[in-house]
Amino acid sequence: MKPHFKQIVIVILSIFLLSCSAEQSDSENISVPPATSPPTAEVPTAPISKSINYLALGDSYTIGQSVCETCRYPEQLKAKLQTIYPETAFSLKVIATTGWTTANLISAINSQNPESNYDLVTLLIGVNNQYQHLDFSVYEKEFPQLLDKAIALAKGNNKKVIVLSIPDYAYTPFAANYTDSNRMKISNEINQYNSFAERCCISRNVAFISITDITRQGLNNPSLVASDGLHPSETAYKMFVDRILPQVKTALQK
Repeated sequence: MKPHFKQIVIVILSIFLLSCSAEQSDSENISVPPATSPPTAEVPTAPISKSINYLALGDSYTIGQSVCETCRYPEQLKAKLQTIYPETAFSLKVIATTGWTTANLISAINSQNPESNYDLVTLLIGVNNQYQHLDFSVYEKEFPQLLDKAIALAKGNNKKVIVLSIPDYAYTPFAANYTDSNRMKISNEINQYNSFAERCCISRNVAFISITDITRQGLNNPSLVASDGLHPSETAYKMFVDRILPQVKTALQK
């Protein structure tokens, strides 16, 4: 091979190799965009009845312990619905008291004997069964009874009932000084209660909305905890409402 021809070949090969190296380097430096969750599907607003009766069943998380009356989630939900459906009149009845277990709520419903004419019923119950160390079998027996009562009060329409998961008080200042094992025990037991409630809802084709993850931000975000250091704040309840609102709209528009 002639010297000048050999030099030309070497130059061409060098250019080719450098080009390949640059392409490989560029491909290695391409950043993959982070995975993002799909946006929550918005439920279109359609006309609903001119009057809506709403019944909220529960305990301190429903009555809104340590927050103002209009700050609790049933009142915030009612106010939000009023802005969405200005032509509709909303009425709200709350059957809830701080400290109530499933048995207390059953007794109160039986005692008050509300009419079965509600267009929407929400149910949030069980934390006091766990807190009072009642045997889990009590919840297994009584929660399905409460779910059936809620359906009956919603004119027998399971689509008009929404169950909220139990908040986790292990992530509040109230429990901050508990041992790690004790806090983990609380969370695991609340998971057990919520899993059972969700299975019951699935079996009856009732909407189950989890808000527990919101309350598990309580230690990192103090604004989510009320002044008593235990219950959800007005801000947390607003997040509850935002979470359940699409399902509520679907229930009312059917």
